Amino acid sequence: MQESNFWDNLEKAQEVTQKAKAIKDKLDKYNELKTRVEDVEILIELSLEEEDYSSSKEIKNEIKELIEIIDKLKIETLLSGEYDRNNAILALHTGVGGNDAQDWTEMLYRMYSRWCENHDFKVEVLDYVPADEAGIKGVTIKVSGEFAYGYLKSEKGVHRLVRISPYNSNGKRQTSFAGCEVLPELTENQDIDIKSEDLRIDTYRSGGAGGQHVNKTESAIRITHIPTGVVVQCQSQRSQHTNKEYAMKMLKSKLIDIKEREHKDRIEDISGEQKDNGWGSQIRSYVFHPYNLVKDHRTGVETGNINAVMDGDIDMFINGYLKENQN
Repeated sequence: MQESNFWDNLEKAQEVTQKAKAIKDKLDKYNELKTRVEDVEILIELSLEEEDYSSSKEIKNEIKELIEIIDKLKIETLLSGEYDRNNAILALHTGVGGNDAQDWTEMLYRMYSRWCENHDFKVEVLDYVPADEAGIKGVTIKVSGEFAYGYLKSEKGVHRLVRISPYNSNGKRQTSFAGCEVLPELTENQDIDIKSEDLRIDTYRSGGAGGQHVNKTESAIRITHIPTGVVVQCQSQRSQHTNKEYAMKMLKSKLIDIKEREHKDRIEDISGEQKDNGWGSQIRSYVFHPYNLVKDHRTGVETGNINAVMDGDIDMFINGYLKENQN
């Protein structure tokens, strides 16, 4: 009993420490911002008093940068969920649309990779399933960085593409779909215990690009959680042990998500609002033809600059979702 109390108290202490660090980080950011604002005010006063406007360009640039920082801090105040500060596990799956859907899945993979790059998030591929003719059937990535899950949770759902199909010899317009699943990677103090007898672990040879190692050793891992039917897999690493470690992290994240939603008998709920990778279930539409428009159907946020969006400029949709969700 004493040992149990010790671990309970240790877990509570770790949780308090983590919350205290989060509050300290916010205070440090605020104090730094306050100091910079005061410095700009002094610089403006000196320029006016001495009628010296040579520093006007420097002042404008500093004000512009401060506005961007303030906007970012405003958004971060909306990220108050239990797992919002965690790393994220993002998985893309091909939906309805054949080759176009597989190509669309790869386009989304590039879009999210560019977004991560623009925000200094680290991307690590956990699982990659190439398609036979075009694009990819699916990919799972780990996105590391503060608030990665908090931001990317807005992308959970079905994404719809409308364009002239490059795979249609008649040049007809094609509608295709891809599903996006986003889960938090659990930290040590958020970890959960899973009984070994509840797991079925299979090994297989990895596929896709990867050099001589690929398809020669059974390093890829597939884990099935028998009570719920949840299946996860990882084949990105050379080591079977490392693949198993990553797969277990994904499994725990999915089980936590099910627990949070309190729908253990409905495994499809792990994908949030995503009910079916097809018609009528999309959260966002990307229209390339007959006009250019990207529109989020949950918030109404839209833009005609579709090229910028496909290059990773999706902050307007993420911020719109966070504000709408808060309201």
